[in-house]
Amino acid sequence: MLPAPGPASEPAPARPGRKLGPISGTVGSAHRAWLEPTRERYLSSGRTLNELSFHVLLAKSKLSELLRGLGHYPRWEVIHRLAAVLDIPSWPLYRLWKQAALDAGKSRDWIDRSTEGATAVTTAPSGPPIEHGALRLMAEEGYLAYAGVFLTGDARDWAVDDAFAILWLNFDEALASPDIRRFAWDLLRATVKARADHRDERPLLGEAAFDTVALHEASTVEDQAEQLAESLELFAAISRLPDAQLDVMVLRYMCGFPPKKVSDLLGVPLATVRSCERHAHRFLDDTIEPSATEGPTP
Repeated sequence: MLPAPGPASEPAPARPGRKLGPISGTVGSAHRAWLEPTRERYLSSGRTLNELSFHVLLAKSKLSELLRGLGHYPRWEVIHRLAAVLDIPSWPLYRLWKQAALDAGKSRDWIDRSTEGATAVTTAPSGPPIEHGALRLMAEEGYLAYAGVFLTGDARDWAVDDAFAILWLNFDEALASPDIRRFAWDLLRATVKARADHRDERPLLGEAAFDTVALHEASTVEDQAEQLAESLELFAAISRLPDAQLDVMVLRYMCGFPPKKVSDLLGVPLATVRSCERHAHRFLDDTIEPSATEGPTP
């Protein structure tokens, strides 16, 4: 006789009360950068809004608004208490919160005043996980080069620093992913694209035309003008490539990295890099005049 079946596995009990609604569609990319991992940490914690409300010293309705990005932009005092309860690393959270505050039009005086009730950890960064530091050491140069194709000056540096801060906040998820390099690259690309200028929902690469080797090597003003026109046409076409192909072309021909380095930065096999390159060249050959696609050195 077969043994009687055991009890069916049951889903984890749902939280009492109303389910937390989605993030507001009006929340900007900088605000979303810290809000999404904070929400995820809350949802996986098993805590209720009632419990959080007691520790964070904020009404449940206001806490719900905070976790949806509604109402006034929250003060750091509140976010710091929330981070302590949910065991979120404070330094990267503070960096992203501050950037989003500036994007929301908050003054530096408001930012300083809103940290008065928080501890010194807001201004003294603690060390990230060892694996995070190792990845940054390996990838930061490539990240800066890639971001520099879309952004200039401080905007480039801030985008890369923010990408590493977002990675730190999501590091458990990154470690559980198939490849931490790929996980980190996706964060970098999303951060850079959110801050780049766009046309027809595609990032603009026009600024990079002024830094091409071919343009610097042009001997006359007429040659420079012709090369610039060709470069702008080429970059406009590259911006229409799918993300994977665009990344490969930017890293290969605008940043000058060899295929193996591109493979390491993207966290994909070398064969994938070469395949993306072939498909991208085919698209560019079909899209623009041949003279505009000549020049890159493999």
